[in-house]
Amino acid sequence: MVDSTVVELSRLQFALTAMYHFLFVPLTLGLSFLMAIMESIYVMTGRDIWRRMTLFWGTLFGINFAMGVATGIVMEFQFGMNWAYYSHYVGDIFGAPLAIEGLMAFFMEATFVGLFFFGWDKLSKRGHLAATWAVAIGSNFSALWILIANGWMQNPVGSAFNPQTMRMEVTDFAAVLFNPVAQAKFVHTVSAGYVCASVFVLGVSAWYVLKGRHLELAKRSMTVAASFGLASALSVAVLGDESGYLSTEHQKMKLAAIEGMWETQPAPAAFTAIGFPDQEARETHYAIHIPVLMGLIGTRSLNTEIPGINELVVHAEDRIRDGIRAYDALQKIRAVPAGTPVPLALREAFEANGRELGYALLLKRYVDDPRQATAAQIAKAAWDTVPHVAPLFWLFRVMVGIGILLILLTGTFFVLSARRALDRHRWLLKAAVWAIPLPWIAIEAGWLVAEFGRQPWVIEGVLPTAVAVSDLGVRTLLFTLGVYILIYTVLLVIEMKLLLKTIRKGPPEEHAPEVGLQHGPAVLATAVKGA
Repeated sequence: MVDSTVVELSRLQFALTAMYHFLFVPLTLGLSFLMAIMESIYVMTGRDIWRRMTLFWGTLFGINFAMGVATGIVMEFQFGMNWAYYSHYVGDIFGAPLAIEGLMAFFMEATFVGLFFFGWDKLSKRGHLAATWAVAIGSNFSALWILIANGWMQNPVGSAFNPQTMRMEVTDFAAVLFNPVAQAKFVHTVSAGYVCASVFVLGVSAWYVLKGRHLELAKRSMTVAASFGLASALSVAVLGDESGYLSTEHQKMKLAAIEGMWETQPAPAAFTAIGFPDQEARETHYAIHIPVLMGLIGTRSLNTEIPGINELVVHAEDRIRDGIRAYDALQKIRAVPAGTPVPLALREAFEANGRELGYALLLKRYVDDPRQATAAQIAKAAWDTVPHVAPLFWLFRVMVGIGILLILLTGTFFVLSARRALDRHRWLLKAAVWAIPLPWIAIEAGWLVAEFGRQPWVIEGVLPTAVAVSDLGVRTLLFTLGVYILIYTVLLVIEMKLLLKTIRKGPPEEHAPEVGLQHGPAVLATAVKGA
């Protein structure tokens, strides 16, 4: 049986480190492209203001990039330290995208970051611009491989369980690469990063306008940020719709939990705008529905049902029973002496139910041998497939609500920019400043929806979270959790201080000598030393 305290502490530790790390990633993704856009305009026009804009926002990018690297490296080590059985069970598949990300994307990104900061007086304009675009492409390419790995956790295609090695193995690497869930998650995630950086640039620039400082740089930055941010925010909405559609096919329970949908609704299903999910009563109180909308989002049709939680639990119980048959066949296969051919009947018994083996492993929380589980334990394990509904329900609505606000915000400043009226309404400028934290709140809420909604699975339908952890003691986990929180908080404080110091100082002065271009590396070096 599994120690639930170890499982929950391991989950908490990984969640906290991932959430800390993801405070830095979106800004890196978005600022890299904004820098590239600004420098492209500088190369095309030759106007020094665009060089100074690139340098200033690049300095903030450098601080954030350094912290992202410092917090991200630890996460990969956690797979081996805290999730040893996970690494053993799916390492052949999950490890490949991470290795490619490190060897290809991250090395590319890190190399060209150096050229961006130290190559201003050593490269031609076009050469430096190429390096800047390589930074942007590399950072987004890095996100692609990581999200391919994460997408496989949500929808484990192109793989199969090998009963001889007791591990998952790749059967079709192309299917892993072009996993529709991974592709939708990639575009959705990087677009959210673009929105994050755009709102950051918009808010900081609005603060300069309110203070009457660096107006030429601020207004141009606001124009770029509003345009790029509006396009990105609309992309987030479109790809969010695609994710909802894919969830109907691949993660039905997550979608039902997000909607607080306990019973299967007649097609087309209504969208629950607001309500109060009650997991004990298994109903959503005071629900306000928008007719037809969920059917269009989830199925893109008017005649397809979306199954509710109660129906999915019944299906889960059937799958657990099939999984027990697979587990029984697997144990008999393992008992066959080495060198002796596995009887055909055993192979066929396993192949008939092997896809449901993960559902049998859900019973490991209650009994060491799933074949010995009682009907009550099977029923309880079936209900374990239901994540905590209320947090998912509200986190999703927080994410969507903020997304709508950011579309309105970037759209408003896009119109003001077109009318050359960016400084006309001080209350809007103040709103832009106060809106800076909103993308991070939405992004963290979205990450929680994606990962929390997959529970109790670490690999959807394949490997339960409860059996994926390392055999660690509670004291060890508590100690390392405390150390991580302390170190990551220190890094976050350093990041905030460096960002605020750089913003208060402002961009280099107009017609600054070439040596002034070393301002970026100096701040970056300070960030690395502080880390």
